[in-house]
Amino acid sequence: MKLLVISDIHGSYYYAKKILEIEKRENPDKIVLLGDLYYHGPRNDLTQEYNPMEVSKILNSLKDKLIVTKGNCDAEVDEMISEFPFKEYIEMNVNGYNLFLSHGHKYNIDNLPPLGVNIDIMMYGHFHVGFIKEKDGIIFANPGSISLPKENSKHSYLIFDDNKLILKDVDGTVIEEYNLKKD
Repeated sequence: MKLLVISDIHGSYYYAKKILEIEKRENPDKIVLLGDLYYHGPRNDLTQEYNPMEVSKILNSLKDKLIVTKGNCDAEVDEMISEFPFKEYIEMNVNGYNLFLSHGHKYNIDNLPPLGVNIDIMMYGHFHVGFIKEKDGIIFANPGSISLPKENSKHSYLIFDDNKLILKDVDGTVIEEYNLKKD
């Protein structure tokens, strides 16, 4: 299964339209949205072409492919305009790997979920900086922010396909690639 992983749209209609381009180019089986879909949040500037209702129309058009976690800027009203469910976190097995998906404000590389959760790969957003790294036998991957990258990082997303994690900028240029080794 091929996953397209995106985080932190923050209401940018401009970058929501880019999601449609990326979806067409990458042709994923599922699109994982790691939260902060509509509201820009009090610590962020307004995003390019800030228009949460138009973003919701684009995301609703993709609802059959979406897997969505709730971010710290997502509220009950956001769920009311969305034709898909938001979950606090998601555990799923993809390509033989146990994934843990969350926004990242609660669970991340420095704060793992409670014991008993078997994780091979943990994907989360929130920090607006993309990376792929291994720590203590777990692969941590962050798609960065598609609309508001920080620390001079790029507008980016992740692809998880077969045994690879690939961090790309919105134009499809590879930023970082990680080959997974299943025991």
